[in-house]
Amino acid sequence: MNHNILMKLPEVKELTTLSSATIYRLIDKGEFPKQIKITERSSAWSVEEIYSWFEAKKDARNGGDV
Repeated sequence: MNHNILMKLPEVKELTTLSSATIYRLIDKGEFPKQIKITERSSAWSVEEIYSWFEAKKDARNGGDV
């Protein structure tokens, strides 16, 4: 997997099935990867960080390191 791929908010929402409000609320709580500022008015998320977040959720569900 190319680790330098970025995705915009609509793609993050589709991939995670979370709403914009939930994504930003989780970011504020430190529970979701922060977006990367691309330009003054544009941000995106690292695909690698989103998939790492998924893996952490799966690990937590399965009782931690197995």
